[in-house]
Amino acid sequence: MTQHPTQAVILAGGQGSRLRPYTDDRPKPMVEIPGTGVPIIGHQLAWLAAEGVTDAVVSCGHLAEVLEDWLRTAELPCRVTTVVEPEPLGRGGGLRFAARALPRPDEPWYATNGDIWTRFSLRDMAGFHTERDATATLALARPRIPWGAVETDEFGHVLDFIEAPPSPYLINAGVYVFSAAFTALLPERGDHERTTFPRLARERSLAGFPLPHGAYWRAIDTAKDLTEAAKELASGSG
Repeated sequence: MTQHPTQAVILAGGQGSRLRPYTDDRPKPMVEIPGTGVPIIGHQLAWLAAEGVTDAVVSCGHLAEVLEDWLRTAELPCRVTTVVEPEPLGRGGGLRFAARALPRPDEPWYATNGDIWTRFSLRDMAGFHTERDATATLALARPRIPWGAVETDEFGHVLDFIEAPPSPYLINAGVYVFSAAFTALLPERGDHERTTFPRLARERSLAGFPLPHGAYWRAIDTAKDLTEAAKELASGSG
């Protein structure tokens, strides 16, 4: 039987330097999606709660007090705990530090980067994770290339122009399912994507869950991403 996680970590400590000036006075997860009046983290918590999460740990860093103030006053859909790294621990170390605050350390958990705005079934992803007996599962997205592509034939004749085509490669979508045992495999400091993930991949215990066709996914990295997200929301695709 699939055990759907009911706890999650949100990594919300990034500087968000490419989103300036929006991040001059707030961390990236506190930037509002235009037209919603709700910051990115508010959308994430609503999504997690709708997927059965009852407890979330938010790992803060840059301008942590702004995020903590909002969490104290907002009407939250689940129980939220915040942690602040005493010093920069790197992505893997930060994940391990935050995981220590999870209320049920012997159960699986979700994690998401604090700048991801997405909607898909986490329960389906947890089922995929269980079926493969994986230690960790990452969601995989196929983003659109931000430039137009040119198609040519073997003689160099231009055949077609394709505006923002889908990438031929899948990428790490920044959403994860982890078994309880995964926490102990994380580094105390450093990047798990250079240490823990490659080790699990060699052991065939790292799984990749392709986002379902039509699922909405966007990483909010730049001001252009905010504009595009607002457009997609207005058109009903966000």
